[in-house]
Amino acid sequence: MVVPPTPENLEKAARILRSGGLVAFPTETVYGLGANALDAEAAARIFEVKQRPTFDPLIVHVASREMLQQVAAEVSPQAEALIERFWPGPLTLVLPKAPAVPGIVTAGLPTVAARMPDHPVALELLRCAGVPVAAPSANPFGYLSPTRAEHVARMLGDRVELILDGGLTTHGVESTIVLLGEKPTVLRYGAIPLEELEPVTGPLALSVGESLKPLVPGQLPQHYAPRTPIRIARPEEVPTRGRKKLGYLAFKDVPRGFGVVKVLSPTGDLREAAAHLFEALHQLDMLGLEAIYAEPVPEEGLGRAIMDRLKRAAAK
Repeated sequence: MVVPPTPENLEKAARILRSGGLVAFPTETVYGLGANALDAEAAARIFEVKQRPTFDPLIVHVASREMLQQVAAEVSPQAEALIERFWPGPLTLVLPKAPAVPGIVTAGLPTVAARMPDHPVALELLRCAGVPVAAPSANPFGYLSPTRAEHVARMLGDRVELILDGGLTTHGVESTIVLLGEKPTVLRYGAIPLEELEPVTGPLALSVGESLKPLVPGQLPQHYAPRTPIRIARPEEVPTRGRKKLGYLAFKDVPRGFGVVKVLSPTGDLREAAAHLFEALHQLDMLGLEAIYAEPVPEEGLGRAIMDRLKRAAAK
């Protein structure tokens, strides 16, 4: 059931979470599929509904420092500096796990990935529920992330008790994930580019490659994929014959000859391109095309997150 985020519906959603149910809700990145992070059986339902492997840990969402203390055993000065600068916002921190967090949430790891979303509906839902909420993206495992409530409804349907409709998400790609310690390390490119993090953290190490035993979400080699085969190529690299049966995801300029073209940013703005990425791929995926070709974008700033998603989608 898709409903607007009225006070009554937020209270209803909070009751569902407290009773072990699932609620899909908007964040500033993508829509999340939420369950009480302190309830192992509720968290297990996330894996069941998404058909997600249990070795892939979940991100836990919090609305306050007090809620963070329920899931994190320790918050280092390094973490405090990042929280002060970027929370609420699309930054996930990997911290030592508190005993109250079930092992299924963290895939048995001694750490927990936590963030405070920068979205009024998400924050109010968390406050009403009074519990931290584990919430991966609200889609079948490995498929395109949802940036609208209707994406969730189409992909998960009545397997979710309630879907809160907060409109189109702002950033359109998932949060950046950072592992703290002696050498702060980016584990997933996301909505906060490295250039904004490093003034706080100093030089960051990178560990965003492929992993069959991920420390955090988004590290599997095949992910974020539409049903339609997708390939990365510049327009001049795509054969001209048969182009009318192909879709093209362009960065800023419209190429000729393709059946359907979606442009991420006519001005070449990477932030706008990231915000439109999954929305455009959802639209192309529904058209029955033979294949989708995607133009590479500059791998700088948010371009790293865009190319990370496209490369994992094309790996399928």
